[in-house]
Amino acid sequence: MELLFILLTLAAGALLAVQAGANAQLSKAIGSPFAATTLQLSVGAFLLLLLTLLSGTLLALSLLPNAQWWHVVGGTASALYVISGILLFPRIGAVVSVGLFIAGQVLASAALDVFGVLGVKPTGVSPGIAFGAALVMAGAPLIVLGQKRTPSEAGRGQYGWMALALFAGAVLPVQGAVNALLRHDLGGATFATGAVSFIVAAITMAVAQIGVTTIPGAAMPCFDKLSSVPWWGWLGGFAGATYVTTVFTAIPAIGAATTIGLTVAGQQIASVFVDRYGWFRLPQRPVSQMRLLGVALLLAGVGVIKLIQ
Repeated sequence: MELLFILLTLAAGALLAVQAGANAQLSKAIGSPFAATTLQLSVGAFLLLLLTLLSGTLLALSLLPNAQWWHVVGGTASALYVISGILLFPRIGAVVSVGLFIAGQVLASAALDVFGVLGVKPTGVSPGIAFGAALVMAGAPLIVLGQKRTPSEAGRGQYGWMALALFAGAVLPVQGAVNALLRHDLGGATFATGAVSFIVAAITMAVAQIGVTTIPGAAMPCFDKLSSVPWWGWLGGFAGATYVTTVFTAIPAIGAATTIGLTVAGQQIASVFVDRYGWFRLPQRPVSQMRLLGVALLLAGVGVIKLIQ
């Protein structure tokens, strides 16, 4: 069973890099990252509702009124993460974005394990978590420093985008822990839990889109060019649904730090290929030796957390 979780979390992490690239294409076609995110999250919600129906667990949704309100709002983290990916990938690159996502994820997941909050079993400050987190935090700056910036990417605004990437990464482990509590409230119904999370996320982004349209001069979303979106541009909802359901089922079984560490490995490996070969029509970026060293430190940190925790 542990091997199954290892493989699933690695694959789920890699899909996050796919999700960001796919969503960037949909955002370009619609002309609004908020509308694109709402659409992708709605696709994910529909898929999870369909799986809930096919798995015979639709009645689990009737238990939702008995759940604590904050167990239900985990989906807001998905909204933040997806919109962050759309905004960050074209501006600071896939490897830098994911490297900072990873730093935020590892620190937050380590805190969950160490302090035992949000229903996660406390582990204390183990050598594996401490040393692994230190390696990750050493690797992330190397990735950032090794990123060659184009003239349009230079400037003080980059630090704001980097801060956003750190925060967006940190909310993912929190979301996984909160969704694990919701899954318990719903009698262990995995797909129903994921569906609720994605519905909340889609509503959050729809409200954000409405708020944006009230700003004078803001561009309105246009759906006339949806036919130009390649088939893989619609994979964002599938990738996000896979990640969310994998994480909140894995955290209670193998711990927050191990779960996030494995998804981190999948994310980083996939993002290197996205940047190196310009997949998903994103800018092609060279992978410098410093960036590769940063990636190596990140992956080493993940391995230490898994083996010595």
